[in-house]
Amino acid sequence: MRDSFVTGKLTISVPSLLFYEALNALWHSGLFSEEELALVARALHKYGFDVWEPKGKTYEQSATLSSRYGISVHDASYVALASHLKATLYTADSELVTRFPEKTQHIGNYRP
Repeated sequence: MRDSFVTGKLTISVPSLLFYEALNALWHSGLFSEEELALVARALHKYGFDVWEPKGKTYEQSATLSSRYGISVHDASYVALASHLKATLYTADSELVTRFPEKTQHIGNYRP
């Protein structure tokens, strides 16, 4: 997937909360200093992801999916964005793959 993204064969679209989630996970790991987390924050914005802000029907669908399927609004935002873009959501979250088989694939199944 990385190679496909770097060579421009793949666009990676993400909800804007991805950046907060990534930093939060790194912070909780306890492996990074304050300076290193700041460096990661700066670097993440340089990756060139297609970033989507919460708005309109996609934002509403996040709330609906969260309530209907008992998943976090964070997780639902990824599913809603994939649905809006008519794209496949690649994830390591087996719960999402199980609950949304028509919209998701395990990241290990990605083939360029």
